[in-house]
Amino acid sequence: MALDYSWFEEMEARIPKGEVRTRFAPSPTGYMHVGNLRTALYTWLIARHAGGKFILRIEDTDQGRLVEGATDVIYATLRKCGLTWDEGPDVGGPVGPYIQTERRDFYGKYAQLLVEKGHAYYCFCAKTESEEDSGDFNRGPDPCRDLNAAEVQARLDRGDPYVIRQKIPAEGSTTFHDAVFGDITVENSTLDDQVLLKSDGLPTYNFANVIDDHMMGITHVVRGSEYLSSAPKYNLLYEAFGWEVPTYIHCSPVMRDAHNKMSKRKGDPSYEDLISMGYLSEAVVNYVTLLGWSPKGEDSEREFFTLSELADVFDVAGISKSPAIFDIEKLKYFNAKYLRALSPEAFYAGAEPYLKEAVKTPGIDHTLIAPLVQPRCDTWLDIAPQVDFFDVLPEYSNELYCHKKMKTNVENSLEALRLVLPALEALQDWTYDAIHDCLIGLAQGHELKNGRIMWPVRTAVSGKAVTPGGAVELCHILGKEETLRRIRQGMAQLEG
Repeated sequence: MALDYSWFEEMEARIPKGEVRTRFAPSPTGYMHVGNLRTALYTWLIARHAGGKFILRIEDTDQGRLVEGATDVIYATLRKCGLTWDEGPDVGGPVGPYIQTERRDFYGKYAQLLVEKGHAYYCFCAKTESEEDSGDFNRGPDPCRDLNAAEVQARLDRGDPYVIRQKIPAEGSTTFHDAVFGDITVENSTLDDQVLLKSDGLPTYNFANVIDDHMMGITHVVRGSEYLSSAPKYNLLYEAFGWEVPTYIHCSPVMRDAHNKMSKRKGDPSYEDLISMGYLSEAVVNYVTLLGWSPKGEDSEREFFTLSELADVFDVAGISKSPAIFDIEKLKYFNAKYLRALSPEAFYAGAEPYLKEAVKTPGIDHTLIAPLVQPRCDTWLDIAPQVDFFDVLPEYSNELYCHKKMKTNVENSLEALRLVLPALEALQDWTYDAIHDCLIGLAQGHELKNGRIMWPVRTAVSGKAVTPGGAVELCHILGKEETLRRIRQGMAQLEG
């Protein structure tokens, strides 16, 4: 098939120059795992730090692994994390399409160009689909490497199925540079003739990456260190085309522990899982960025950054060669700090659905509960266990009335409630201040410490040893009728 070289010239003319351009190129195969999110973060931060462009590309050539709705998950996750993209499938751009299957015609032309340049060849040997997808190939003597042009054309004319493979030099070595791991040299004899174009006309992952990265003007490529072994083949492809090699940034894996990588199959959480577990997206982003990267200089001891602050200080030199261990307790520490730092309005906006689920009693004002639980939450899921007593008073033991520091016991708690009941019954205005003055006045009038009154009341209205807020707040939120009912119930239990 004759190639139209003017087409390649037109493609080259489209490529943006003179700016940093990075890409996040996920496969729509399900959830966004933590390592994938970290790759997206580093890619976005490199672009934003340099004032460049961040591109979103969907890599869907492995059709067998696609999951319906996974692309929407990618979009939603990036947006929740604040990782806006400048070019992509939904916003367009100068070097689209941004979905690989929509670029299908490009890859065949570049594969044929590589054949003409002598750096690839048609292989008519039957291979399994999985071998084609992975590019795996036992180097061995392959007769197709040495077919002359006439023999190749005859087989093509006959309609024989084929793949196109990269022709790796039989001798010598290939050296590539990585921004994290430095210069790495491999012997060409250890590299396989990977499949570039499969028999269905779609490219393999490794080939499509190189073509798309060049055609989109990508200057920095961030990926996992598991792709270090493929980098020499990428280099050879760039060199074969005469293209500039982008800056490689390979990141060591995110681990569950010292020996095991994180795995959804083994119960490790995805980004979506962490959000459903009650973590703030901002806290997740902050923590995940620090998994394998640390700031330099005056920020070297700093832990908490907004996304824009991270963009200001992010430097590839801060990426570590060592694997990072994901510690859910450390994330919880980050999240607690973020929750406590929220304005009352922002906290209530986030807490409202959890409060509505936990407290369904009509008339209970959730806006009064929110400020009580804010200092006591590590995640949103900590809300419900703290406030469930507002709906239903739990069964509790009289031992709860006994508090050494408050100097309360069963007998004097009953005495306290007998004093409190008529005093609260007589209140005309059920306000916080009125309840407070009433209870404090009772303690002063009977020359008692405040705790001798407050502790029995709090126990009677909550049935819990630990509550968000004290007796006054709880009585105010519960309302007069329910407060008096619970105090009477407490008295009956103590008298029992």
